[in-house]
Amino acid sequence: MIGSPVCSTSVDIEMATQKKHVLINIEGMDCSGCERKLWKSLAAFPELTNVKTSFLLAQAEFDFMPSKSVHHENILSMVERKTGFKCSIWLRGGAQLDLLVEGDLSQYSDDRETRPKGVTKVLKVSKRCVQVSYLPQVVSARDLLLNPFFKGATLAPAIAPPLIASGRKNLKRTFWMTLLSVVLTIPVLGIAWGGHLKKPVLYGLICLSLATIIQVFVAMPFYINGFKSLVFSRIIDMDLLIVLSSSTAYIYSVVAFVLAIQGKDLPIHQFFETSTLLVTLIMVGRTLSAFAQQKAIESIATESLQPQTAILCGLSSQTDKEIDSRLLHYGDIIKVLPDMSVATDGIVISGESEVDESLLTGEASLIVKRPGDKVLAGSINHHSNLAVEVTRLPSENTIQSICDLIDEAKATKPKVQDLADQVASWFVPVILATTCVVFAAWVVVGMAGKGHGAAESCINAMTFAMTVLIVSCPCAIGLAVPMVVLIAGGVAARNGLVFKNAETINVARRVSHVVFDKTGTLTRGNLSVVSEKYPTGSSSLPSSLAFALVTNSTHPVSKAIAVHFFGKRGNMVPITNFVSVPGKGIEAIWNNQIVRAGNPYWLQVQHHPIVKDVLSAGATVLCICIADDLVAVFGLRDDLRIDALETIHELRQRSIAVSVVSGDNEQAVRTTAAQLGIAPSEFRCRYTPEEKQQYIKSLIESRKDATVLFVGDGTNDAPSLAQASIGLHISEGTDVASSAADVILMRSSLRGVITLIDLSKAYHRRVVFNFAWSFVYNLLAVLLAAGAFSVIKGARIPPQYAGLGEVVSVVPVVVAAMGLRCWKG
Repeated sequence: MIGSPVCSTSVDIEMATQKKHVLINIEGMDCSGCERKLWKSLAAFPELTNVKTSFLLAQAEFDFMPSKSVHHENILSMVERKTGFKCSIWLRGGAQLDLLVEGDLSQYSDDRETRPKGVTKVLKVSKRCVQVSYLPQVVSARDLLLNPFFKGATLAPAIAPPLIASGRKNLKRTFWMTLLSVVLTIPVLGIAWGGHLKKPVLYGLICLSLATIIQVFVAMPFYINGFKSLVFSRIIDMDLLIVLSSSTAYIYSVVAFVLAIQGKDLPIHQFFETSTLLVTLIMVGRTLSAFAQQKAIESIATESLQPQTAILCGLSSQTDKEIDSRLLHYGDIIKVLPDMSVATDGIVISGESEVDESLLTGEASLIVKRPGDKVLAGSINHHSNLAVEVTRLPSENTIQSICDLIDEAKATKPKVQDLADQVASWFVPVILATTCVVFAAWVVVGMAGKGHGAAESCINAMTFAMTVLIVSCPCAIGLAVPMVVLIAGGVAARNGLVFKNAETINVARRVSHVVFDKTGTLTRGNLSVVSEKYPTGSSSLPSSLAFALVTNSTHPVSKAIAVHFFGKRGNMVPITNFVSVPGKGIEAIWNNQIVRAGNPYWLQVQHHPIVKDVLSAGATVLCICIADDLVAVFGLRDDLRIDALETIHELRQRSIAVSVVSGDNEQAVRTTAAQLGIAPSEFRCRYTPEEKQQYIKSLIESRKDATVLFVGDGTNDAPSLAQASIGLHISEGTDVASSAADVILMRSSLRGVITLIDLSKAYHRRVVFNFAWSFVYNLLAVLLAAGAFSVIKGARIPPQYAGLGEVVSVVPVVVAAMGLRCWKG
C-alpha cells in the first residue's frame, strides 16, 4: 500500500463527490488485539466499506463517500479517541512532488484559482516542505520546479516509503521507552536482590519512586489503550492484562511499604521489582518484535529498486546532465551507460546492449535490447550505451506497479487467518477466566491444604494469578499467518511472481490440475510467417490490407504479420470502424466493404483447398477476406518454450493433471501437444474465450477438492484467468496492474508454475509450525505459571519473569517466517 505521508489533517478529500479510497497509517498497534480494536472502531461507521486492517503493517484502508457529516477528520478523531492510536492519512495514486520552499507556507494554500495549471493539490508536509500533486499529462515535474508560483523551490530529498518510515519511527520510540525502563529497573533489582539493607525505608522510597516513574511514563500507554478498548470497543485485550498484573503488583507493594513504615508488616513484603521487571521485559519483547517486523518489511521493499537518478540527453553529449529521476517526463530521452540501472520504463531508440532484468523478473540470463524494444525500470544495462525514450514516469512504472500489487496482497488475508483471528478473540477472555480459577484454587490450597492464613494465601495466589495473566501471549497467534504472508510475498517477487491476494499463496499448494493456453504460453509467442498464399493471384492489395488490419492489434498472430510486412508494404490502406472480435479476429471497413482478418473457421473458409493445405501442415492460420472472398492465407509457426516439456513432466510426476486449451486450429494444437506428450483427450482446440471459461468451470466442478490453475499470456484469457481457482498471467512486465490474474509471472520461464506450488508448500509448513508453537507454548506456559507442576521443586514461573513470555513466544514465530527468505525455488 503506497502513498505519501501527510502530517497535517487538512487533506481536502471531501470536496470530491466520488467515492474515495483512503489509507491510514496507525501508530501504537502491537498485537492482533490492537487490530481487532481498530477494525471495530472503523466498522462503527456505516459509511465505510471494504475495511481492511493489518497490525503487522500498522495500516488500515477503506472506501467511503465524503459528505458534510462524514469526512476524514471525523473518522481519524473518532478512531484516535476510541483506540488511543495515532493516525495519519494518505490518498492513493497520482504524480506527486515534494518541494522545499522559503517563506510563509500559507501562500501555497490549496487555492484552485492561483495554483499553476495541471496542479491538483498543494499540501503542507512540514515547516519548509510542500507536497504538490499534479497531472503529468498537463505539466512536467521540471516545469513545476521552475514555476514562479513556487519561488525558487528545490526538490526535497527522497523519503523512505511511508510503511517503512512509520515503522522506523515506532521502533525508535519503543526502543527509547524500553531503554528508560531498563535504566530505572536496574537499581530496583539491585536493591531487591542485594540482601538485608540497613536503611529499608530509604531504599524502599527509591524503589517506590522508580517503580512509579515506570508505571506513569513507560506503562501509561498500556493503561490508556487497555481501558479505551474496554470502554469503547468492549474488548479485553493484552494491554488490559498487563495493566491488571503490573498494577496489582505495584499497588500491593505500595500498600505493603506504607504499612511496613507504620510497623504493620504483611506476610509478604513489598516487591517493586516484580512490577518494574514485568513492564521492562514486556517492553524488551515488544522492541524485539517491532525490530523483527521492521526488518521483514524492509527485506521485501521493492521501492528500493527504483533508481534515484537518470542521465537526461541534451542536443549533444556535452549537454547531457544527471537529474533526479522524479523529474523525468514523457518523451524524455535518457542515456543508460554500462552497469547503470534504467531509471524508468521506456523504449530503446538507439544502441544495442544486453540488460539484466533479474531484480524484477528473477530471470538470470541477459536479454538483448535493440531499437524498438521495451526496457523496464530497475533493469541493469551491460556492455554498451542505450538511448531510451521515457514512456512511464517513476510514479507509474513497472517497479511502482509491482509495489502496488504487493501492498494490495499484504493488505488481504488468507482464509486461515480467520481461524487465527477467531482464536485470538477468545484468547484473552479465556485467560482471564483461567486466572480467576487459578487464584481461587491457590487460596483454597493455601488455607485448607497448608494451613496458611487468609491474607498470606491470597497474596500467594495473587502471584500465580499475575503470572498467568502475563505469561500467556496471543501475539504469537496473531503473527502466525501475516508474518509468513509478508515474507512469502517478498520471496515470490524475488522469484518473478507477484501475488494479487494472500489467499493465492495458501491455495497454490493444493493445485490438482494445470491448464495451459498454447500460443505465447507453451510456445514463445514469437510467431513467424512460414507461408503466404494469395488465391486471387495478386498480393499487393491483400498484403496492404493485412498490415492495416493487424497494426493496432496486440495479439501474437497480429504482431507476427505486422513484423512480416514491416518495411515491405506499399501505401497504407485506409480502413475505418476497426473492431477486435475476441477469439476470432479483426474486422473493419475498407472502400465501403467489410474486410476481416481471422481464423478460417470464423471466416468459414476452412474447406478452401489452400487453407486445407496450410492447416494440414500444422501451422497457425490467418486468413484475409474482402466481403466473403478469400484474398490471402498466412501460415505461422512458433517454437516451444525451452522448459515447457520439463515443466509438464514434473507436474505429472507430482500427480497433477495437465491440459491444453487453445483457440488455434486442431492440427496446430495437436502438433504442439504431441511434442509435449499430451494425449488428444487432454487438449481442446478452436475454443473461444467463453468456451475456455466454461471448460475451466467444468474442471472445477468435476471434483469437490479440485484446484485448477490456468496459465495464459493474457491475450483473450481474462475470463479464464478469473474463472480458475488460480489464474497465472505470463507478463512482459509492463501490464502487471491490468491483468485479471491472481498471480503475475514476470519471467518467461514456465518453471514459475513449479515455483508457485513449492513456495505455497513452504509457506504452509511455516504457518502450521507457527500455530503449533503458539499452542504448545501457551499450554505449557499457562500450566507452569498456574503452578500445575509445583510438586516438582521450583517448577513455576516467578511473576517478575512472566514478561519474558512475549519474547519466548514471538521469537520462534518470527524466526520461522524470516527463514522463508532463504528459500530457493
